Amino acid sequence: MAKRFRFPPTRLAAAIALAVHAPVFAQVTLSPVEVSANRDAPSLYLDEPSTTGSRTGVAARELPATTSSVDSTQMQERGDFQVREAITRATGITDIGSGGTGGLSFSARGYTGTNSVGIAEDGIRIQTGAGTQNYPGSAWGYERVEVLHGPASVVFGSGTVGATINAVRKEPSRVAAQELMVAAGSDGVKRLGLGATGALGEIASYRVDAYGTHIDGYRDLGNSHGGKIMNRLRLQPRSDLRIDLTADHSVQYPERYWGTPHDNGRILPELRRENYNAADAVIRYEDTRLRARADWQLDERIALSNEIYRLESQRRWMNIENYRLNLAADRVERSDYLHIQHELVQTGNRLEAALKHGAHRAVVGWEAARVDFRHINNSPYSGSSNVSIRDPQHGNWLSPDPTLAKFDTASTLHGFYAEDAWQLGERWLVLAGFRHDRARVDRDELVAGTDFSRTLKGNAWRVGLTHFLSHDTSLYANYATGHDPVTSMISLNLANADFKLTRGKQVEVGVKQRLADGRGEWTAAFYRIDKDDIITRDPDNSALSIQGGSQYSQGVELAAAITPWKNLHLEGNITRLQAEFTEFNERVGGVAVSRAGKVPANVPTLVANLWGHYRIGAVQTSVGLRHVGKSYANNANSLAIGAYTVADASIAWQMDARTTLRLLGRNLADKVYATRTYNNQLILGEPRRFELVAELKF
Repeated sequence: MAKRFRFPPTRLAAAIALAVHAPVFAQVTLSPVEVSANRDAPSLYLDEPSTTGSRTGVAARELPATTSSVDSTQMQERGDFQVREAITRATGITDIGSGGTGGLSFSARGYTGTNSVGIAEDGIRIQTGAGTQNYPGSAWGYERVEVLHGPASVVFGSGTVGATINAVRKEPSRVAAQELMVAAGSDGVKRLGLGATGALGEIASYRVDAYGTHIDGYRDLGNSHGGKIMNRLRLQPRSDLRIDLTADHSVQYPERYWGTPHDNGRILPELRRENYNAADAVIRYEDTRLRARADWQLDERIALSNEIYRLESQRRWMNIENYRLNLAADRVERSDYLHIQHELVQTGNRLEAALKHGAHRAVVGWEAARVDFRHINNSPYSGSSNVSIRDPQHGNWLSPDPTLAKFDTASTLHGFYAEDAWQLGERWLVLAGFRHDRARVDRDELVAGTDFSRTLKGNAWRVGLTHFLSHDTSLYANYATGHDPVTSMISLNLANADFKLTRGKQVEVGVKQRLADGRGEWTAAFYRIDKDDIITRDPDNSALSIQGGSQYSQGVELAAAITPWKNLHLEGNITRLQAEFTEFNERVGGVAVSRAGKVPANVPTLVANLWGHYRIGAVQTSVGLRHVGKSYANNANSLAIGAYTVADASIAWQMDARTTLRLLGRNLADKVYATRTYNNQLILGEPRRFELVAELKF
């Protein structure tokens, strides 16, 4: 059996983190700092180093690839309090998450889910067990959320052919500053956010962010609550040496909602506030993260960094997750009484060297991680009941199936990578990179007894060329490869154990430009991604799954942030794409049915965002539109999810340099729409909501 490692309880880790920082608040002198919420000009951050796009430190304007960024100011203006809300404002990203996936699952460039769109925090990939990703949750404490569009395996490893989303934390500063956010709104919304940074003695600085929320909810059983604390201590004993120590803890109780049953794809608006789960249903996520990083600048040419970390996640679900509408009987038929628990511990280390020599900026590195994962469940998830369509008597969760620890996995992951940004004179830059990933998965079946071990390997590389037409305009082209697992790697099962990693390749060209007189920036990208070796059914024997399917996506992405005239800022993006299976079979009634020419599920052909901000004196009015085109709930394209457009707005009054009052409105037209499906249900978007927010900075 795989060896199980036990760590101190998460609550103890959180208590230690709080205790360490308790003296901080006693020592800090809170001096005022003048801070203004007004932005001088809109930006796509083309001149900022793209830590998500490349580890060489090149600016986004130099990078021969597409990146997007949503910063903390934009999150505040738009009322995006969750990372998943914020990132759907980025170019071409749509939210397809649910309670079953932990809430963090996305569609990007025609590829979907946690096996193709990776999640990272401060550049460290968070491994996914059983298709579930719930961390990071709230957006408080993050400076920005970035996206590297297209294959990102060279930077982040396997499972990133569609895109990688990276949440970047706020950094400690020796300049003392504090911030406070208090919000209240519709359906019992209450939020509180605190942030503080400053110096400790001659060599240290700190950053502490805390956030809590409680929402009664507009839907029956719709209450949710949670909180987190993020701590970072920075030590800089010498100018060439910096050490960061991080300790975070969070607990989330999301809304216990698994969707609304539909009538052959038709939404019934009168069921919008109904919930068919059990009265004692549970969804709970608890995460603790510890991290230490050292950066050492040996000389002008060589810098070394080493980062060691541990992430522990405890997850629990106890819900009724399948609902089917029976209009004739005026009942909802419920099934799938699930009780699932995850125990995940990820411990890792990354060692990296950054090298500068002449026209070269290069990095070489090695990442290693150990992931221990235990899956506890009550499979085969039987149990059934039925309730009234309107005002259901929820009852309690009860299942005849015992809840047992079903399997353990111990995964050892290694990644070796190298990148080089080569400046060829003033007009050209070549970026090339290579990565080799190797994963050893040992699975112990605690009930079935069919233990096994597998090793998965993958190589990825990319090469890109950027041509600078001028200081403000660049053209680029790239070719990138990557690989995705056929299922969550650390929870690999016997049925998928013999399959290798799927292969993806992308061709992309684009332009990036900064407008004259600081009027703004815009980018355009054209791409095609092909993915091979996806799992399909054998056309000669539909009972067999084989690795021979393929699909592609191609599209155009446009993004801009401009000031057409004084006090008016416009920000927007639009994505138009085509995605199809070229070879893919599904089993239907014992027969392999071809889905060639069909659109993969959860892939909209059009996604657009537009925001306008107009300031008169101390008052800024913001209006936003988000459009998501039609998509399909299945690969047969027999159930469509209709297109929708949602309007949001905010009015902010900057009372003084330290205080801003903001009124937020979401879904102003109170549109009833579905964002995705889960089992036989539609996941409905939130109705009209208003919040009043007070933001104070000191």
